Amino acid sequence: MSCRPDRSIVRGTLLLGAAAWLAAAAGVGPWAGTTSWAREAGRPPNVLLIMADDVGREVLCCYGGSSYETPQLDRLCRTGTRFDHCYSMPVCHPTRIALMTGRYPFRFGAGWGSFPNDVRTIGHVLRDAGYATAVAGKWQLVLMKRNTDHARELGFDRSALFGWHEGPRYHDPMIYRNGEVWTEVRKPDVYGPEVYTDFLIDFMGQNRDRPFFAYYSMALCHEISDDFSPVPPPGPDGKYVSYSGMVADMDRMVGKLVATLQKLGLRERTVVIFTTDNGSPGRYLTDVTHEGGKPRRHHAPVISKMDGREIRGGKGSLSDWGTRVPLIVNWPGTTPAGRTVYDLVDFTDFLPTLAELAGAEVPEEMKLDGRSFAPQIKGLAGDPRPWAFSESGGKYWIRTQRWKLTHDGKLFDTEADPEEKHPIAPSQAPPEAAAAREQLQSALKSLGRVGD
Repeated sequence: MSCRPDRSIVRGTLLLGAAAWLAAAAGVGPWAGTTSWAREAGRPPNVLLIMADDVGREVLCCYGGSSYETPQLDRLCRTGTRFDHCYSMPVCHPTRIALMTGRYPFRFGAGWGSFPNDVRTIGHVLRDAGYATAVAGKWQLVLMKRNTDHARELGFDRSALFGWHEGPRYHDPMIYRNGEVWTEVRKPDVYGPEVYTDFLIDFMGQNRDRPFFAYYSMALCHEISDDFSPVPPPGPDGKYVSYSGMVADMDRMVGKLVATLQKLGLRERTVVIFTTDNGSPGRYLTDVTHEGGKPRRHHAPVISKMDGREIRGGKGSLSDWGTRVPLIVNWPGTTPAGRTVYDLVDFTDFLPTLAELAGAEVPEEMKLDGRSFAPQIKGLAGDPRPWAFSESGGKYWIRTQRWKLTHDGKLFDTEADPEEKHPIAPSQAPPEAAAAREQLQSALKSLGRVGD
């Protein structure tokens, strides 16, 4: 592979010039550090939020990956700000709940496949602030066939979404456009990711003269295997797309969107945020054969190289490989180029962050768990959260950058034990480990997660 990660970004950075620091420090209030366009126009920035599916940080070159080429994302990282400690939930459904609501999934008692339709979301907050809102790609909050109007109810004016395992998301895609099945795209040679991307491109062009929030919840890089059961259809060429092929398509779609912003003259007016919903898959569909009249699926492990190590995808696990995900923010003239932020971020933080960037009010009754990292986007110190939290299926962890306490009481020093193989027993804990356990137990108690 010709992928060459930018080592100055991987290690961190002292690349901010004195002028950039002085400009950020001189600002006050929510517009500190923003572009001259935003200050002069008195108009908040557009937001393009991209969340890829099943992509761990080891996939991206700018995070030290060397198995795939991701030139578009690497460019965004090199000219923007990289966050090194962003944490998702282990799987997609709870991650989406946290992102949409700014609250942890257990607050809703939401089981797998359920989500209340009377909850205030980031769509409502930005729409109420005057934004045009759209979402495309993967919904996976409810079965859309049971409520085709769900995206609008949750604050999105326009939508192009595939349902929860209700039909294919890639070839011959079954897509609900603004609540109705989009019959025109039901063709084997139509590629779903192109449809979702072009839908948002049209939306951004139609709303170029007003603030917009475009949320791209990507289908990529989830495997094709559950599009149909028991036999998922291959592509028009008769083959299944490999994981590396999905990564290449993901990067290409990001490039198309950024190029559109440039063409529309909106690049400096738009905050582009890229993240993912959980770690990479542990295996990927490669073929389907028929033996004895029954289909047999064939999978291969997904193993990626990062900083010289071989990493198997950790999707579904509470390990770092399942929950520590990339986060890149790029806003020309505002985000310091080449900077790495080591503050903790979890997915409840996206709602308050976007609200602050938009100058939008968050109703007190929403009772957010999240904390805004908008100041860090602008190169300021901000008010970092002291711990992050992740959960799925009744299991969870709470952590700092170094220390991690799991639902069953195990404490790990992730710096000394990154694979989490050696829990520190309370009776053998050195003073700093004992203090970390006490801090994290106190935080769990404040969440109401002790003894459940």
